[in-house]
This record gives sequence, C-alpha cells and structure tokens, in this order.
Amino acid sequence: MNQTSQKPLAVVTGASSGIGYELALICAQRGYDLVIAADRPEIHGAAARFRELGANVAEVETDLSTTDGVDRLCAAAEGRPIDALLANAGHGLGRGFLDQDFSAERHVLDTNITGTIYLLHKVARDMRTRAAGRILVTGSIAGFIPGSYQAVYNATKSFLNSFCFALREELEDSGVTVTCLMPGVTATDFFERADLMDTKVGRSEKASAQEVAMDGFEAMMRGDAEIISGWRNKLQVATANITPAQILAKKHAQMTAPGTAGQ
Repeated sequence: MNQTSQKPLAVVTGASSGIGYELALICAQRGYDLVIAADRPEIHGAAARFRELGANVAEVETDLSTTDGVDRLCAAAEGRPIDALLANAGHGLGRGFLDQDFSAERHVLDTNITGTIYLLHKVARDMRTRAAGRILVTGSIAGFIPGSYQAVYNATKSFLNSFCFALREELEDSGVTVTCLMPGVTATDFFERADLMDTKVGRSEKASAQEVAMDGFEAMMRGDAEIISGWRNKLQVATANITPAQILAKKHAQMTAPGTAGQ
C-alpha cells in the first residue's frame, strides 16, 4: 500500500467476484486506492485488474468469518484513513436446516454477521473520530422473507438490513453515512457455492452484478439510507410487507427446495 498516495482509500470485502468485484472495479475507476479481501485465491487476479486502472491495491486472501481474518484486512490499510467501506462479503447455504452440516451453518453466520459487524465496529469508530466516511453494506431483499431451504442465510440478511438502519441512526450528524444495498437474485457464483443449482431460483433469470453494484455505489455516494436494486425487487419487498409470513415461507420453498429446477 502506497502511504504517500493522495487518493481516497476504499475497503471492499468479497471482492474476488460478483457484486464485490464490481464494487471494487467502480471504486478503482472513480479514483480510489483499494484494500480488497476474499477467502479465495481469485482475489489476486482481481487485484491485478484493478492495478491496471491505476489504483494502489493491497489484497488479502483471508477468512472474514474470523476476527483474525478481519484484523488482517484492517492491517493491510497500514494506518491510512479509510474513506469508504463496502462490506459485501457473505455466504449462502441451500437445503433444509436440519439437513445441513452445522459447521457450514456456523460459517454463514460468522461471515455474514459476526465478521461484518466486527469490521464495521473497527472501521466506523475511526470514521466517527474523523467525522468523515461512507459505509455500504450488502444486505438483501431476502431479509424480508422467511427463507425456507435458506433459513440461516435469509435470517442473516434480515439482521444486516436491520443493523444498517440502526447504525445509521446512531451516526446521524456524525459525518459518517451508512447505506444498505438490498439486491435480489443476481448473476454471481452465489447459487453454485450455496448448492442451489437444482432449484428454481438457481436456474431463474438474474440481475446483472454490474448494475447492482452501480446502484449501490451511487446510493452510497449520495448518502442514501437504502437502495433496493431493480423495480421487480422493490415490488417484491412491498408485497412481502403485507403478506403473512407463513405464505412467504411457502412461496420461498417453491423456489428453493432441492429438485425444483425443472418444475
């Protein structure tokens, strides 16, 4: 990391692919230096691409479900003030709750919730001290829907959605903004990694990760509280708010139950 760079610094997690990669790409194109992290070796190839755009980049291949992994990420900034934090890292997990391995469920919880809020706690404190900073957290419209066959994942996104609004209120007038990006079904490798490719949702039409990332980045720069990316997702959230939870859970199961891809 170039300590003498005059560029602002953005930290992006989950930046090896999908929405996180596109967020980091936009940051590089908009003149940010980067600290990026993911738990896969593809993060190094992503870093090389961002350097081609003129960004100073420090990449960290680490497990962000652990406090040690988050500490490694923060250390990579080498003391430079973080101007923007784009907390995007997350994992999904398909199939029935009782049919999943609990260690896999715990990893989803620790990545999506524990690691994310630990990172926010560390970075946002410094932002508050400096009275400046922008935070974007990738939640999901899944947080509005009981997630049959994705029970743990949807619950983590419900937590993040709620947490973002609470933190934003606590930071009001502090100079630090918090924005919650809530995408719907997006074209990433999420569904393959979550073992959802034999489901209707796994085979369904998906939004562009590039478009979702741009929606999120622009909302963060405006200081908006939230952005639900895509008009269909806005409609789905509006419908979810007036639909009984039991019905939502049943409809979700129709999309995510194993073996439904051809139905």
